[in-house]
Amino acid sequence: MLEPAYQADVVVVGAGIAGLSAAHRLTSAGVTTAVLEAAPYVGGRMSTEKVDGFRLDRIGQLLSTSYPELDLSPGLDALVLRPFAPGVLLHSGGRHHRAGAPAGGGSARSALHAVRALASAPRPPAPPRLRAVGPFRPVSAVRPRTGAPLGTAVDQARLGPALARIAGTPVQRLLARPEMPAGQALAARGLPARTVDGFLRPLLAALLCDPDLTTSSRCADLALRTFASGRLCLPEGGAEVLPELLARTLPPGTVHTGVRVTSVSTTAVTTAEHGVVPCRAVLLATDARAAAELLPGLRVPDFHPVTVVHHTTDEPPETGGHLLLDADRGGPVAHTSVVSRVDPARAPAGRALVSSTVLGTPPAGVDTAVRIHLSRLYGTSTARWETLAVHHTAEAVPAMRPPHDLRRQVRLLAGLYVCGDHRDTSTVQGALHSAHRAAAAVLADLGAGRSLHRADPASTPPRAEAA
Repeated sequence: MLEPAYQADVVVVGAGIAGLSAAHRLTSAGVTTAVLEAAPYVGGRMSTEKVDGFRLDRIGQLLSTSYPELDLSPGLDALVLRPFAPGVLLHSGGRHHRAGAPAGGGSARSALHAVRALASAPRPPAPPRLRAVGPFRPVSAVRPRTGAPLGTAVDQARLGPALARIAGTPVQRLLARPEMPAGQALAARGLPARTVDGFLRPLLAALLCDPDLTTSSRCADLALRTFASGRLCLPEGGAEVLPELLARTLPPGTVHTGVRVTSVSTTAVTTAEHGVVPCRAVLLATDARAAAELLPGLRVPDFHPVTVVHHTTDEPPETGGHLLLDADRGGPVAHTSVVSRVDPARAPAGRALVSSTVLGTPPAGVDTAVRIHLSRLYGTSTARWETLAVHHTAEAVPAMRPPHDLRRQVRLLAGLYVCGDHRDTSTVQGALHSAHRAAAAVLADLGAGRSLHRADPASTPPRAEAA
């Protein structure tokens, strides 16, 4: 409980991963920090429901081993990442096709190669921890079946070098490209329609949570670069593990849940439970809508809704630990996986957890529609599968439509700052990176921790933001 006279150098409003990560950087620099969270738990949208031994993510955003902030963020040293099998599994024409290459180390280039049928033999479980994974290593192309999502051998030959180039392209060069909607950019880049519609569209939809690919082409390029440079993965134990790790490793008494902030200024926050809490600076680390309610005039983006349907079965389909995409777009499911195969900690022994993501507005009777679609995708009956939960989040992921500023100002004015995935990219990497930038700005203004202030386009000399 906060005492009415409690005072901190910095008050962080919101205990999502952005606020908690920023608090770590501030406390590490010797700045006394209080994190105030209205909910009774930390994590915000990165929450995990526990049902009969299952761990069910509410949104289930995909992570990547190539997210640098997972390694750079204090407090995440104990994070365990469970990687999917390399590449992805594509369902097209009633068959499974695997697109990917084994992970390798040392090469600065990467390539995504051809397609082959899903191997019938099960793969061994993934290693328990994968913190640093190199880019995909080129392998010999395999001629696909007729009708495979990537098209002909010539089509594959063009795709591999294209992804290799994007994996090796510096981020600043990608951000300097002309900006347009991602779907329009794909059509303008000369790749075969079959490759675009059968592989790149479903892949980017899964990575961006944007089924219509209205996202900025620059953000889409960053997502492709991330995919080609690393491995898609999940945090062991569920999405809530990230915020819980961050909260647990902060100094005792830093995080206060069940405290609702009603107004903010540069020198204090007012709470419904404890009155005014004085401070030297305030960092808003809430979602975009809550931030705008406290600071009218801040832009509120559109959002992509996400629905996650969790099923369990004692006879799981064999997908080899892959993320399965529907290249034919023949139903509501954008991507699905046997999550317990990737992370056994998410299901009790003897049971399998199948988690499926529906992007956009879900259909009426979503569970029935998802079951029908999953039956086709996995090639097995789902009639006996048990539904564990259906999580619908209307404002799951901030939209990044062009023109999109990937480095929105985190310093509004001296003493007032903001961070979150709505200030960067709408990913875990973006939320953590915005926290890094915001903490650096706070420390610079307070004259502390200058070693944490790294070069960044958005870490320019402070200026007020035009709302």
